[in-house]
Amino acid sequence: MTTDFKTIPIIDISSLVSKCDEPGMAQDPTVCEVVKQLDQACREAGFFYVRGHGIPDSLIKEVKSLAHKFFHLPYEEKLKIKMTPAAGYRGYQRVGENVTKGTPDMHEAIDCYKEVTPGMYGALGKPMEGCNQWPLNLPNFKSLMEEYVSLCTDLSRKILRGIALTLCGSADALEGEIGGNPFWVLRIIGYPDVSSVKGHDSNENDIGCGAHPDYGLLTLVNQDDDITALEVRNMSGEWIAAPPIPGTFVCNIGDMLKIWSNGLYDSTLHRVVNNSPKYRVCVAYFHEPNFDAAIEPSEFCVKKTGGTRRSGKAVYGEHLVSKVQTNFG
Repeated sequence: MTTDFKTIPIIDISSLVSKCDEPGMAQDPTVCEVVKQLDQACREAGFFYVRGHGIPDSLIKEVKSLAHKFFHLPYEEKLKIKMTPAAGYRGYQRVGENVTKGTPDMHEAIDCYKEVTPGMYGALGKPMEGCNQWPLNLPNFKSLMEEYVSLCTDLSRKILRGIALTLCGSADALEGEIGGNPFWVLRIIGYPDVSSVKGHDSNENDIGCGAHPDYGLLTLVNQDDDITALEVRNMSGEWIAAPPIPGTFVCNIGDMLKIWSNGLYDSTLHRVVNNSPKYRVCVAYFHEPNFDAAIEPSEFCVKKTGGTRRSGKAVYGEHLVSKVQTNFG
C-alpha cells in the first residue's frame, strides 16, 4: 500500500546493474543497500527515480529528439501509420483518441508492442497480432527504438531481480514462467499545449493522460528535461509532482507486480497535466510478464502478509487485451 509520500525517492542502482548476475550478488553489501531502498520506495510510493542505470544519455536524448520530429510532421504524414484493431493496435493515434475512464486524453502517440507470431498464443493473442508501424520518412526511427527497447528490457530485468530479492530472497523469482520471455509495450507520447489543439474548447478536459495505474510489472519513463507534467497520487489523494531529473528514469510498478506481491506493493495512480506552453514528449517503456503468464500472489508474499490472499489472479494477456480494447475511442 502507498503512503502519504511527499516526494519520490531517487535510487542509485549502479551496483545492482553491474552485479545482478554474479553468483554472490544477494550478499553483496552495496547490492543489499539498493534492494533495501527499492523495497522502501515500492512500499511507500510505488514510484522511484533510478540513476546509474547504464543506458547512454546520448541515446535517451536521441529517442526523445526523434519523437519530437515525428510529432511535428504534418498530420497526413502521421496518419500513414494509423493505429487500427486490424494492425494489432499498433501505430499512430491522434489527440483525443486514447480514452481514460471514458474521457479523451489530450495526447497523441505511437504504440508499439513485442511482435506476436500468429497463432503463438491462440485466441488469447489474436487481438495483438501484427507488426509495429514505424515512420517511413524517419529512416533511423525503427532501428533506434528497437535498440532502446533492447536496453530497457535488460535494465528492467535487472531492477526486477533486485525487487524479487526484496520480496522473497530469490533474484530469479520473477523470471521463468512469470517473466522469462517478457512481453513489452513502448508508447511514444506527445503532449501538446492544449490551447494549441484545433477545435479544443477551454472548458473541455485538459488532462494529457487521465489517472490510471500501469498494467504490467515495471515501467521506465523517459520524459523531456524541461517540463514538469507527471503527477503521482498519494494515499490522501494529493497529486505529487514527478519533475524530470536529467540522467534518470522515473520507474513505477504495475498491476501484475501488485498481484504477485499480494498487495505489498501497489500500482499507484498517476496522470499527466501539461500546463507548459511547450510541446512535451515522453517515451514510456512497459516491462510485462510473459504474455500467457497466469499471475497470482506468491507464497512468499502471502506469508509476509499474514497468510491471507489479498489479490486475485490474472492472465497477463487477457488483462492487456481488455485494457487495450477499451482505451481507444
